[in-house]
Amino acid sequence: MTVHVELRRGAYHDSVSLLQVSKAVAATEGVDAAQVAMATELNCEVLQGMGFDVPGDASPNDLVVALRAGDEDAVRAGLAAVESELAALSADTGGGEAEEVAPLTLGSAVRRSGAGLALVSVPGAHAVTETYDALAAGASVMLFSDNVSVEDEVRLKDAAEAADLLVMGPDCGTALVGGAALGFANVVSPGPVGLVAASGTGAQQVMCLLEAAGVGVSHCLGVGGRDLSAAVAGRATRQALRALADDPATESVVVVSKPPDDTVLEQVRTEAEGLGLRVHWATLGSGRPDLTAAVEEALRAEGRPVPDWPHHLAAPDEPGPGDGTALRGLFCGGTLAEEAALIAAGELGPVETNLGHDPDHALPDDLATSGHAVVDFGADELTRGRAHPMIDPTLRMERIATEAADPTCGVLLLDLVLGHGAHPDPAGELADAIRSARQTAGDAGRALPVVVSLCGTDADPQDRADCQRLLGEAGASVFLSNAAAARHAVAQLRSSR
Repeated sequence: MTVHVELRRGAYHDSVSLLQVSKAVAATEGVDAAQVAMATELNCEVLQGMGFDVPGDASPNDLVVALRAGDEDAVRAGLAAVESELAALSADTGGGEAEEVAPLTLGSAVRRSGAGLALVSVPGAHAVTETYDALAAGASVMLFSDNVSVEDEVRLKDAAEAADLLVMGPDCGTALVGGAALGFANVVSPGPVGLVAASGTGAQQVMCLLEAAGVGVSHCLGVGGRDLSAAVAGRATRQALRALADDPATESVVVVSKPPDDTVLEQVRTEAEGLGLRVHWATLGSGRPDLTAAVEEALRAEGRPVPDWPHHLAAPDEPGPGDGTALRGLFCGGTLAEEAALIAAGELGPVETNLGHDPDHALPDDLATSGHAVVDFGADELTRGRAHPMIDPTLRMERIATEAADPTCGVLLLDLVLGHGAHPDPAGELADAIRSARQTAGDAGRALPVVVSLCGTDADPQDRADCQRLLGEAGASVFLSNAAAARHAVAQLRSSR
């Protein structure tokens, strides 16, 4: 076994890009482990946890390249992959020789370019400083970073409001501003509906359903999943609604959210009524419509036809009811997981999750259970030091194999999210995992139904039609509506009882 660790002084790249580089390098033949990351405190902890010794003089401005491989030839191959991936990053971002010195801070970059919007994607410990820097330079911020405290979130949003700017985030994964997709976003047509989203994949689901209904989107302003909590009190949601009310391209708005605080929601509703803007509500929670039903209500209110939301592709050899007793939902999208858990709990009773809402039904740290469960693999604790599962689904793939061998698992419910920022070719890998899982269950004399919620549009770069075909050929039932997928999975399980 050969280990190679090096520091590259002052070689900065953003964290999301480097997670993709690490994944590509780790796939090099002969490389057992690879991490290419800025030497922040968090990343150094992750590297040490992987068994790498990081030089003591490393600083957050240094790039660490760490490889563990079978021999020196494999190390050389891994380093060649590092160079190739980093060169591709430079090409994508217009790197290379420049006629003038590049800006050294985010604020100076904003001032030099005149940009009105900055995207911050650095570890949470540094994200607050960068966001203040951008706000001081006169730019609104999409704060992609997580691990920012609630107290800092409130202070940042108050500072933004005082400057007539907007902080979208923290942990804002999806935005669409003037046709420009930021973070994880699907390709949708321009149109009259604006979104304000305290949710990432929830916003993507709503945009995809609107696109399927022939209705385009003007803007999607993400505000961070905590914005409608009691602590944050809808600060960014209120600002985003006011901005869309002043936008001539926006005729109506859909507010999308994970389960909000009831009092905050009512306060925001009251304020929205005074804006002269038609506002529709897709806010998940007990007793509230699911996202699909909320979109249908919005379409009817706008006088538009409501499509039928059948599954796109029935598996040609779809199995009968499963033999196990439990639903296992394994999700990359947090809001899609929330919606599926709410639907399943309403039909099946208690569902264990790692979503953090109900301590009485919380999954243990190892996420193991013999009962109904929905797991969000995009949760902060599962993305520490690794890419989001929409980029690197390794943990979920491992769990699919585990569930296939578990006789208590009666049906698998999965999501697959397409669009910018997601894995460039996700369906083939997931189809292989589904096929293998069903074979494992079959070898044990069990049927294992698999249901997939496919969140995407025809224009997404991953080719939704091909994704549908691959998943169907693997034996999955595929739905555009996440709510319909969850109900189908529940029906499959209940019919086996």
